[in-house]
Amino acid sequence: MATPRCELKHKMSSLVHTETSLSDKMTDSWELDLIKLSQEAMGKAYCPYSKFPVGAALLTTDGKVFTGCNVENACSNLGLCAERVAVNKAVSEGYRNFKAIAVCSEVVDTYITPCGGCRQVLLEFGQTWIVLMSKPDLSYEKRTVVDLIPLPFVSRAMSKYVQKDNSE
Repeated sequence: MATPRCELKHKMSSLVHTETSLSDKMTDSWELDLIKLSQEAMGKAYCPYSKFPVGAALLTTDGKVFTGCNVENACSNLGLCAERVAVNKAVSEGYRNFKAIAVCSEVVDTYITPCGGCRQVLLEFGQTWIVLMSKPDLSYEKRTVVDLIPLPFVSRAMSKYVQKDNSE
């Protein structure tokens, strides 16, 4: 299993790798640092069909960063979005509490937003954490997960059915 490479060479010499840690010494510009990490991840995208690379960097509440890029497949519905790759990496390492995710692409005239499927995946881990939607020039728009999916489908909607005894 290869360890992802991810180094930030400005301002923050305290970055460690689990993937990465923005740890206790986060600067006031941690949002920009996270966006830069998403841009680095975008460089690893595998997108031979759409030619649309996307990167994501997910910050846990304890300062670890997990990056992801989109990975396409000839069978298009088997491809993975960058946000889901980052979330899956974090969850597979035991992390479930997130502070923010930064998303980037090469689009210059609008902020890149997570697709509907990714919004639902992000929502699975909380409604109020931050989504940073960026442009290549590092400008960004900041929202919460629930801002992006205002009428969410959440697990409690299923709770009365999940607990129901179907043995009749």
